[in-house]
Amino acid sequence: MKPLLQVTRRRFLGAAAAAGGLIMPGGLGFGADAEASLPNLRSTDHFWYRPQPEGLFVDSQRDNKAFGFSEGTVLLSEDNGRTWPHRAAFPDARQIVFSCILRNGNVLFSAQAKLYLSTDNLKTYRQITVKNRDGSDYLPHTPKNAGLPGWYFHSLSGDNTFDVNGSEMLIWGNYCNVIGGASPVNIYYSTDHGETVKLAYSFGRNPYNRDDGSGGGGNTGRPLGNPDNPVICRHVHCVAYNPAEGAFYACTGDFDRPEGHECHWLRGTYDAKKDAWHWKVIVSDAMNSRYKCGGINFVDGKVYWISDSNGPQPYDRGVFRCDPADITNPKAHTLLFNPGVESGNMIIEDGVILAAHCAPASPLATGFIVSTDMGASWAQYDLKEFGRRSPTRFHEKNGAGWFRVDLRSGWVQQADVVFIKPKPAPAG
Repeated sequence: MKPLLQVTRRRFLGAAAAAGGLIMPGGLGFGADAEASLPNLRSTDHFWYRPQPEGLFVDSQRDNKAFGFSEGTVLLSEDNGRTWPHRAAFPDARQIVFSCILRNGNVLFSAQAKLYLSTDNLKTYRQITVKNRDGSDYLPHTPKNAGLPGWYFHSLSGDNTFDVNGSEMLIWGNYCNVIGGASPVNIYYSTDHGETVKLAYSFGRNPYNRDDGSGGGGNTGRPLGNPDNPVICRHVHCVAYNPAEGAFYACTGDFDRPEGHECHWLRGTYDAKKDAWHWKVIVSDAMNSRYKCGGINFVDGKVYWISDSNGPQPYDRGVFRCDPADITNPKAHTLLFNPGVESGNMIIEDGVILAAHCAPASPLATGFIVSTDMGASWAQYDLKEFGRRSPTRFHEKNGAGWFRVDLRSGWVQQADVVFIKPKPAPAG
């Protein structure tokens, strides 16, 4: 790794002032298009990277838009984060654990167990109540500890919208029962740009994640989840869509329990005319298998995923590829690369595969895995200047070509954001 420039607060602020983008009300900004002009730019052989500006958490992006927050305020940019002209007071800004910019410009975001929607560039926002399959209100439980209501809407994946037969669908599962309080485990969806959010699937009541007032729940307290569903898990790792077969896939974690495995792959289909779902568990396996995973991507009819296998050795880790019909047949899987550590997050776009190490299990401080030629060659980098961080919530490239990635303290605590721009693959 060859950093181009060491960043300091003075250097960053000085450059921002020169560019007319001071970090102050009306001008929270950072350059996003001319790499050579970025004072905080750093480099590896495969990509440029830079941190987010001080005083602002950039929570999501789409095309030229970005959504972020600072203390008591939510903000929206329309120029890849250069300026932030749209803003609104939001006292619970530091509690935001999920956000999504929809195709029509709507912004859906959550603060712990509450979900909000803005349809007018943050001039206003309103709370959204999730709907059950029968149209009734799906209401969060009353937590034992009011400060830990549960991560009802937190997502481990960054990109959660898909083009389904020409229409946009938002679908995601909650990564919960770690910190923030116990929560039921669900898959949510919206077909009308966040105006209506419904339950696509509700997992059963996990006896190990009851609401006992702790951050992740325990085996005492209020049971949470669907009492009629025997399928249990700790949380959802990701949900992805395969347009080649018109099917959705979800994977979950984490543990091996006396009641059975918590690591599942589910396949779901959606009937738009009936607004109805059909889900089937296609795999349930041990936590040290390749099926404990995340980062599911579909490219040219093939499915790619990365394993965060852990628990008892031996570990079955790596980046895998197969035909969707062969997901349940490990002998038909191709191992593209094995980083040798838990790696539960991955994104693929324009031939670039970007994945990450789980910091608590990695010899690297902030470990990234990259291929710029669709898996023909691989490299790993340690962006150790960020400290010990687990990259997660990968967002597709913005209008200026930058991926956005969460950097979590441990593996779930919100800490930093890094932007990554792949360099062109070498010719020949």
